[in-house]
Amino acid sequence: MTNLSRLIHDKFQNTTISSVQRKYFNETKGLLYIKQLCVPEYNSVELEVSSKYYCLAATAALIKYLEFIQNTMYAPASLKIVFKGSEKTAMIDISTAKNLELLQNIRDPRSPHTLYGILNFTKTASGARLLRSNILQPLSDIDTITMRQDIVSELIEKPDIFYNLQAVISRFLDIDHLLSLCVQIPKQENVKTAESKITNMMYLKHILELVTPLKEALGNCENAVFKAYYKVLEDTRFAGMLCKINCIIYEDARYQKGSLQMRSQKCFAVKPNMNGLLDISRQTYTEMMDDINDLVNQLGEMHHLPLKVGCSSNRGFHVQLYCKDGMTAYDLPGEFIKVTKFKNTFSFTTPDLIKMNGMSVMTELLNNIRDDIGALYKLSEIVATVDMLLSFAHACTLSDFVKPEFTDTLAVKQGRHPILEKISLESPMPNNIYASDDSNFIIITGPNMSGKSTYLRQVALLQIMAQIGSFVPAEYASFRIANQIFSRIGSDDDLETNSSTFTMEMREMNYILQTARGNSLVIIDELGRGTSAEEGVGLCFSICEHLLKTKAFTFFVTHFAELTSLDSLYPNVENYYFEVRRSFNSAAECEKVIYTHVLSKGRTEEKHYGIQLAEMSTLPQIVITEAKKMAHKLSDEKRKTQTQNKEVRIERAIFKLATRLAQAAKSSLLDEDSLKHYMLSLKKKYEEEINEFEE
Repeated sequence: MTNLSRLIHDKFQNTTISSVQRKYFNETKGLLYIKQLCVPEYNSVELEVSSKYYCLAATAALIKYLEFIQNTMYAPASLKIVFKGSEKTAMIDISTAKNLELLQNIRDPRSPHTLYGILNFTKTASGARLLRSNILQPLSDIDTITMRQDIVSELIEKPDIFYNLQAVISRFLDIDHLLSLCVQIPKQENVKTAESKITNMMYLKHILELVTPLKEALGNCENAVFKAYYKVLEDTRFAGMLCKINCIIYEDARYQKGSLQMRSQKCFAVKPNMNGLLDISRQTYTEMMDDINDLVNQLGEMHHLPLKVGCSSNRGFHVQLYCKDGMTAYDLPGEFIKVTKFKNTFSFTTPDLIKMNGMSVMTELLNNIRDDIGALYKLSEIVATVDMLLSFAHACTLSDFVKPEFTDTLAVKQGRHPILEKISLESPMPNNIYASDDSNFIIITGPNMSGKSTYLRQVALLQIMAQIGSFVPAEYASFRIANQIFSRIGSDDDLETNSSTFTMEMREMNYILQTARGNSLVIIDELGRGTSAEEGVGLCFSICEHLLKTKAFTFFVTHFAELTSLDSLYPNVENYYFEVRRSFNSAAECEKVIYTHVLSKGRTEEKHYGIQLAEMSTLPQIVITEAKKMAHKLSDEKRKTQTQNKEVRIERAIFKLATRLAQAAKSSLLDEDSLKHYMLSLKKKYEEEINEFEE
């Protein structure tokens, strides 16, 4: 097993890995396959991949694998082939996706309490897939993001358009799945493939009949994207394909849920006089459906056999007979054909209607439809995108969401955890978020259970929601586009790779340190707990200094009070803590800790809060008393002053002023008067800080 396959197996344990011979990884054949199979609308992909040899080799191997496994080939000029790299999207690694519960809840994998679960109000399978892929790889192109925001705003402001679009979108079937079936050419024709062709045509007819209603629903939209979609739906190929289908299939034939209803539709879908043998078979089948019970009874009396009627999705209506001892298929009358035996039952039928219904007419119709199949790929993109944006608008109407801005600053006023807000009986405590070029490293302290880990996840989840085009739960929100989102959360051992908590921490931090850049968002939760306190502090201190060099927006939660002194060394470090209140419980004759879940600026003043939590448990009181004595003794020995000298604090104020001036010069959109007021406020704040230091 190669290193790559081993890594894939370790990270995606439910994935089946199949080997393909080296000779099938041929870049020349890969490019040839692309030229042969790609629909004309997307043939520009040839220029994009012509020099990407590994990509072409993998394409050749994939096509050959599908041919061997599915026993099918693809029709020429029938596939939508596009090249998608990581450009204009943010990267989220597997560990971060798991920690943030983007797609799967950590405690209950079947729970809908995930970011995907709270945003997924899609009505189609293609819309749900698009939402899933966007959450895992958010956009980093600000133009596309703001375009989506404008659409969501219009859908919220104009409920008539929202409900009309939702009504039409909810009727669409899975276009992508249907297209994959339509472009496959089976190597052998049989009953199953013939019936599949009729089914596909019924589904395609249903989809094409929805093009006009969808176009009409988009007609009243003001945004440029939906207007462009409207023009795409004016393509005459949609009407042409529907006309071709209606020439063969009755216009009254409709897609219906349920196997029996669809079976009847398929049997009478094709018009008469299209195929003489088909008409004869249809008449025979009609008589059998009307009088099937009488027919089976007559056959049973004629041959002195206990026959009964059977029906299955594979064979339709057929006759069943319980096997007598020693009875074989050769003992049955010759008029019974397609005889099969399962356990103690024979099954047989009359000549196969479904095969005659689809062998010639449907094959020819499918070949004609494939000439215009490029339009269906465009339709699939439109349906998926509209469905996802409708889902965003739906989510916004269920809660108090705000349209975020995109600047050089991460600033959220009264932001709320999007998942916690949905599942909590009471509204979660909102908190502010702030990070900028002059305050890009945030150290957060506070007692256990005060809300630090939840806050970290909230920061990352709101960032992802903003970058996929959704609104966010807050009073105001401004984000800086992040090209990478990293997390180090959790303290579980990995038994499968024989890795301890500390080993896992170091592996993940090594990846972050090597990959993080200035436009990254990093959240780290209680690093260094898996080793001794001295080593943990030393490692955390060094890691923080390394991350400070990257200028990434970093939120660092820790219980190591020593790290809060970083703000005296680096002016872009800010300290925050989660407040708690204390009240005396007269019944228990002890103080009670009340968690406010409110984030405030500064360092936490709480000491030995771990022992206080232990005191609430069932540990013996003598153990708690001895622990308090030892903790106080160690604190006295390690206590150091954290008072900053005058020079350091003045340098910090100068750095803040310079950074904010540079930021205003680079990206300010204020008019002249507003800019003057802003400059005066910066000057006043700087003078106040300097005067405070002088005093």
